[in-house]
Amino acid sequence: MATDFQQEIKDLRTTMTSVRDVTDLSALEATIADLEQQVAAPDLWDDQEKAQVVTSALSRAKSEYERVTGMDTKVDDLEALVEMGQEENDAETLAEAERELRAVKKAVGELEVRTLLSGEWDERSAVVTIRAGAGGVDAADFAEMLMRMYLRWAERHGYPTKVMDTSYAEEAGIKSATFEVNVPYAFGNLSVEGGTHRLVRISPFDNQGRRQTSFVAVEVIPLIEGTDSIEIPENDLKIDVFRSSGPGGQSVNTTDSAVRMTHLPTGTVVSMQNEKSQIQNRAAALRVMQSRLLLLKRAEEAAVKKEMAGDVKASWGDQMRSYVLNPYQMVKDLRTEYETGNPTAVFDGDIDGFIEAGIRWQIAQRKAAE
Repeated sequence: MATDFQQEIKDLRTTMTSVRDVTDLSALEATIADLEQQVAAPDLWDDQEKAQVVTSALSRAKSEYERVTGMDTKVDDLEALVEMGQEENDAETLAEAERELRAVKKAVGELEVRTLLSGEWDERSAVVTIRAGAGGVDAADFAEMLMRMYLRWAERHGYPTKVMDTSYAEEAGIKSATFEVNVPYAFGNLSVEGGTHRLVRISPFDNQGRRQTSFVAVEVIPLIEGTDSIEIPENDLKIDVFRSSGPGGQSVNTTDSAVRMTHLPTGTVVSMQNEKSQIQNRAAALRVMQSRLLLLKRAEEAAVKKEMAGDVKASWGDQMRSYVLNPYQMVKDLRTEYETGNPTAVFDGDIDGFIEAGIRWQIAQRKAAE
């Protein structure tokens, strides 16, 4: 069936109109002009913390503006390519237009999803923590599989990541791991990945070849920034130092540089061991601790509001996604019903479809609760 280029381009322009309306380009232009004026101030770097906040805000605003206007240009270029191919009845040019149409539709769809990310913390970088749950060595192995999945997803998109802490299991896999994804909107995208993940497969660690079910918890929090107000009294923190270790108990450092930080009032624990010095690990641990406590504070405030409104039901079940490798091959999100029959691709980082479906589901849940 021949592609209806005219209708496809019309649909793309309709979507882009909605994107521009939500983005409010005129307001973004005004923001950029104001930030550029601040950056040009000769005394900007007298306050380095403020300077970093201003320059980062300018970079994000410009990136957002160029993302929208650049997509408009791509749609214009596609339309010109189609017109040229149709006027000359050139099959090769029309085939190129087909390929370009698929690429532009994918990019516009991703941009549309981005405009849905309007939560308080959605623009932030993300801190992801993965913890093995029930399932013994299979759960530890599954935790490592999920860690690789998310790091591969970030790599596919060119997003910088930093592994901050890894606790290896004795036989295989990991007990837990924490890493950062340092790019704007990382939290908005990855927040829908938070929850309990379930794996069903023939266990490679069972000499009788029995099917095993294992569970892993994924936690996603926004990365704290210097301008966020969250004070932690020193007396509320217990700090232990220990020697960093790698797989199989092998010592990575010969000094006690790893740090375990406990927030006594809440029992929140953060461990860091991947920096070179105890001071660096302590600073990294404090930043993640602040992020968790800030999110906890917001969650408590939201819970109070829900209780006052008479709505205390949870929106997330115990399991949010199943990865089945036996007796059939399927990965299915239990909230959105999005699924694929290619677990290999998913574990290699191909999770954009799940993230997009999760964001749309999350927005629908918020609207329904309003």
